[in-house]
Amino acid sequence: MKEISIPSHTHLTTANTPSLPDMADCALCPRECHVDRTSGHTGFCGQSKKVIAARAALHFWEEPCLSGTNGSGAVFFSGCNLGCVYCQNHTIAKGQTGKEITIERLSEIFLELQDQGAHNINLVTPTHFVPQIISALQTAKDNGLTLPVVYNTSGYEKVETLKRLEGLIDIYLPDLKYYDAAISARFSGAPDYFVKASAAIEEMFRQTGRPVFADGEDSLMQKGVIVRHLLLPGCEADSRCLLHYLYQAYGNDIYVSIMNQYTPMPQVSKIPSLNRRISTEEYERIVDYAIQLGIENGFIQEGETASESFIPAFDCEGI
Repeated sequence: MKEISIPSHTHLTTANTPSLPDMADCALCPRECHVDRTSGHTGFCGQSKKVIAARAALHFWEEPCLSGTNGSGAVFFSGCNLGCVYCQNHTIAKGQTGKEITIERLSEIFLELQDQGAHNINLVTPTHFVPQIISALQTAKDNGLTLPVVYNTSGYEKVETLKRLEGLIDIYLPDLKYYDAAISARFSGAPDYFVKASAAIEEMFRQTGRPVFADGEDSLMQKGVIVRHLLLPGCEADSRCLLHYLYQAYGNDIYVSIMNQYTPMPQVSKIPSLNRRISTEEYERIVDYAIQLGIENGFIQEGETASESFIPAFDCEGI
């Protein structure tokens, strides 16, 4: 992706385990399932109150200002509250892989990634575990965590939930997948996606403000918002609407990452419109449109990125 413009922590001071009352009638995300996750029931995300994660390791495939030279300290949580039909991480999104960990162990993982030289702590698909993550971050910070924390999300968030993260999250990394409600309904079962995601990004920007970078060769982001948009086959007009919206709303006060890595997975073989990759011409047209709009702070992808080889192994490494 190109820019365009293990010491043990066995004696942690632990925060109180959260009572998780909101999980007894869960409405953390826009699905608002209202199930009692404390009793083992699950809603759309497929997860109870038990924290399940599938990988915690240095990750080198994020935007350059996040991966740097050492890698981003990515923690991949199991389950997902959006459930896109084309998801390239569908095994983890469906909760088919992962290991149960305590809140204390999650805090230790954050510190272990810091010891390994990670440039940041990258919380991947964290929405449905926000209460536990808050507790784990507070504990880790009390025990020496100093890295920026990245909230890496589909964008399908509630403002009320995000407000609870203020002061704990330094960098927001949301997707903005769809503008058209019919497309988001068809591919993610969420006709309200743009309404919820655009409001969420507004709250993320309120919390972080304009991007801040560390001095040095790596130009690592310390604070700010990077909005990702994955181009989908046949959705070029929708992509244009999203880029126009982002530039009108934020100008160059956020970064926009335009992604060409859509990979047709086996589950879309019966959906002809999704069963192909993005062409070079399609991608170049969208990049040209972004430049014409005036977007200067952004990232584009070059080369062969649409490949299953770019999907990490969810083998519980580091968990």
